[in-house]
Amino acid sequence: MKTLRLLICILSIVWTGTVSHGQSIPYNDPQPQRYQLTARASELDSRVQAHPEINFLIEEKNGKSADMQQAAVDTSVAPKGQLVIWLMGHNQGLFDRWNSYGLHAIRVHYANKWFSLCCSEKPISEHCRGNIRLEAATGEDFSDEVNIPKPDGMMERAYQFVKWLSKENPQGKWEQFLSADGAGLNWDKVIVSGSSHGSTTAARFAKHQNVARVVALCGPRDNYQTWQALPSATPANRYFGFSHVLDGGWTADHYCRSWELLGLHNYGSIVNVDKVKSPYQNTRRLITDFDVNGDVNAAHSSVQPGGRAYKDKATGKYMHEDVWKYLYTHPVDIVGTAVPMDNSCDKEQKQ
Repeated sequence: MKTLRLLICILSIVWTGTVSHGQSIPYNDPQPQRYQLTARASELDSRVQAHPEINFLIEEKNGKSADMQQAAVDTSVAPKGQLVIWLMGHNQGLFDRWNSYGLHAIRVHYANKWFSLCCSEKPISEHCRGNIRLEAATGEDFSDEVNIPKPDGMMERAYQFVKWLSKENPQGKWEQFLSADGAGLNWDKVIVSGSSHGSTTAARFAKHQNVARVVALCGPRDNYQTWQALPSATPANRYFGFSHVLDGGWTADHYCRSWELLGLHNYGSIVNVDKVKSPYQNTRRLITDFDVNGDVNAAHSSVQPGGRAYKDKATGKYMHEDVWKYLYTHPVDIVGTAVPMDNSCDKEQKQ
């Protein structure tokens, strides 16, 4: 009888193309392989617009497409049933690793060019940047400083992309990330992640929308803002952060402040990944202090695969492979021991 029930369950998954939360659709690919796909947002959705007022374009001045989006999946790897949405410039090294973990991945082009143009007044209101981030992510009216309609927000761009991928790459079973009614994404299966500006938007979005996980590389930041302390639709134990101690976000107490306002101290102390091995005491707050020759800019971008990442000098091998795998795959319900807030971290920052 148990065997019969299992067979019925498997047949149901194959027939409906959907699974319950926490499960994944098994691939049925006669030639398992890694698929990499690209598509322009403007070709997937005719409603897409440029917003030159915030330097957000569909085409660059040289005629080059500005709205190219990337996606990848490896059907030779057992699927995790989760989709990473990356909110920064395309990083091939990260996409390679996510696929090796069994994760689907996309990068969407959405209206995120406002950062140096808006909310520049002093003193800045405590929700100015947070509201713009939320409008850029959702395409809903949260800010008076910008006007970003739904088709140009991250949510709709991601939905249109996944919908296209489910038809263009049926081997990848992308349809599992669509909601039951097909009108949006199933955010319970989505990891939102980014670096710097993108990591901060990912964290702000997760305050508004429940997601499977948030991974913030060199972030989140938003000094002088208080959205980090707002009630969160995404449980706090699902937020993970990783940054270098020489990053300007550390030296000005921006990272320690955001992490504590998000409540991450309730899930473990700050752990130096160069001194403690995975699973890093199951914490959510990871740091590195490897030598960057005192270069603040290098420190900022050193926590993701790339030219500034920590490598073994003899072999060129990345030294933070275990860190990246932990950030994106460590079970969210396995947490570290709560610790008090750090009184030396300035959480009452004012301009």
